[in-house]
Amino acid sequence: MNKKVKFNYQKKGAMEMSVGTIVTIVLLVSVLVLGLILIKNIFSSATGAVKLTDAQLTNQINQLFSADQKLVLAPSTATIKMTRGDIYPIKIGVKNRLQGNVGQNPTFDYKVYVDDPDVRNNCGIDANTVQSWIQGGDGKNIPMPTGEDIHMEPIGFNIPSTAPLCSVKIRVEVLVDNANYASSAFFMQTI
Repeated sequence: MNKKVKFNYQKKGAMEMSVGTIVTIVLLVSVLVLGLILIKNIFSSATGAVKLTDAQLTNQINQLFSADQKLVLAPSTATIKMTRGDIYPIKIGVKNRLQGNVGQNPTFDYKVYVDDPDVRNNCGIDANTVQSWIQGGDGKNIPMPTGEDIHMEPIGFNIPSTAPLCSVKIRVEVLVDNANYASSAFFMQTI
């Protein structure tokens, strides 16, 4: 008779252990899923807030032109923060304000380059390394008739994840028929 009682207690103990284990596993899985959803929402909202879409950049360029401006950059801040390990877009907007007959076709060139003599002291790397991060930094023979609306060019900054935290002056220069037309500069700050 003692054997049966002992055997029943073991079954009851085994059953209680499995129910407790199942409840614990269900709770842990629920917490894990909720944590993953929370992390996904945080990262998706952060990247959405940082990056401007192409339409937003175009809209911002159109708003920045005043009556006499020839060149604008979007985003239009003096310092543009760029995340390491990411590609950061900017747009160059050029408007043909040359005097002459409507319909004339001068050719425009642009170049985006490092204009910081202290880049080695500030960042510990040379200007050529920073220059290699610029994608689409040269444009040649872009026809833009007199009186035409704004011409826009996209530029990308591919900042490697190993880039140092620093600030570098970048210049955008526009030429018309090999003569200086307009110039602007901003600071690229890696974060």
